[in-house]
Amino acid sequence: MTNWKLIFCSLCLISVMSASFGLEVTMSQASIEAARGDDVTLTCNFKPKFQKNELILITWTGDADETSGEKVIFGNYYSYGKVDIGPDYQGKAEIETDLNAKTSKLTLKQVTLKESRRIRCFVNIPGDIEGKTADTTLLLVQVAPSQPICKVVGTAEYGNDISLTCVSEEGSPTPTYKWERYNVKNVPQAFPLKTTEKDGVLSLVNVSMETSGYYICLSSNKVGSAKCNMTLSVMPPSMNFATIGIVAGCIAGVTVLIIIIICCCRKRKQKPKDYEKEISTVEYHDKPPLENTEDGNTDIMAITEEGSDKAFNDDLKNHFANPRGSRDDLSQGGRDDLRDRYDDRRGSRDELRDRYDDRRGSRDELRDCCDDRRGSRDELRDRYDERRGSRDELRDRYDERRGSRDDLRDRYDERRGSRDDLRDRYDERRGSRDDLRDRYDERRGSRDDLRDRYD
Repeated sequence: MTNWKLIFCSLCLISVMSASFGLEVTMSQASIEAARGDDVTLTCNFKPKFQKNELILITWTGDADETSGEKVIFGNYYSYGKVDIGPDYQGKAEIETDLNAKTSKLTLKQVTLKESRRIRCFVNIPGDIEGKTADTTLLLVQVAPSQPICKVVGTAEYGNDISLTCVSEEGSPTPTYKWERYNVKNVPQAFPLKTTEKDGVLSLVNVSMETSGYYICLSSNKVGSAKCNMTLSVMPPSMNFATIGIVAGCIAGVTVLIIIIICCCRKRKQKPKDYEKEISTVEYHDKPPLENTEDGNTDIMAITEEGSDKAFNDDLKNHFANPRGSRDDLSQGGRDDLRDRYDDRRGSRDELRDRYDDRRGSRDELRDCCDDRRGSRDELRDRYDERRGSRDELRDRYDERRGSRDDLRDRYDERRGSRDDLRDRYDERRGSRDDLRDRYDERRGSRDDLRDRYD
């Protein structure tokens, strides 16, 4: 009887202790590792304060990601048999709960990097809020490193400091990086002096021709590895293709400008010549010269016409040759005829005067036209002088550009001289390095002599 009493008392003591501590939730594993694409099952164990509970709610969630801050909800289980799966995990997550065994299992199918985080199991029982209500386990989804990307940061020219970078966008656990160097014959070589390597960044100081070579970066973790390679060619400053392109572009621009200037000058020279040819083809016709009288003066009355004027002159000659006969013959009718002829001749003279006035007016018009043409020719000469001035300005600009090209040539010669200085300094440093090697060989020889003496 005494033993039974002890057993009963111990059971009562255990129940009292469990009731005093409250709910206790534990995960079966502290961490789980899985490859991407595998199925993973997580087990959550819970011990409630009371053996019988009206409602038990079990929630499976994922902690917020450090980079995106996104919290994942896998699903909920209710003790009356209902299961809610999160919208992002329909058909991918399953929750199975055994209330008698006090366990709940979360199964994730084909895990990805999104599920690589701490997963929490939270048990909510009304009236049982004391104790440990939740526990977590770390799910680490392992992914082999992706193909790394190799880049050169800086300008690979003599004397510059540059960096070679190597980064894999994917990889879990975080991959490690290692750089290697090979020559043309695929033989491994050591890095130059003062070279540092950290987190996939290879820093090269004071690069030279010897820094050139074939570089390989290896990205690896415990799942797999990947690599990238690149060829580094260190060039002198004068071999910079950007500078060559700029100089070539300037030369091409100056050449095109010279061609345009020559074409414009030719067109300007041709235009005045064509105008002079047009002016020279214009002919001005004056009135025909008037007949001179016996006293040398030009008189409009000296212009005679054929017909009546000739007959009138003949009558006058006969009259003066035979004055008496002409006087007898002159009757009243003959005098009337002479008066009529004189009137006719006077009328024809008035007509000739009118025609002369008309021709004189037309000659004045021609003179005005000539003055207008002369004025337009002066305007053309002024325009030609203006264009000639602009051509002189273009010639001055061309001389200025030619001077700037000479400045560029001087700068190029100065840079070429600085490159020769760098080459001399490099030869001096190379010579000092050879001296150090000789001193090292001498010290090594002396050390061998000491070893021989000791032996």
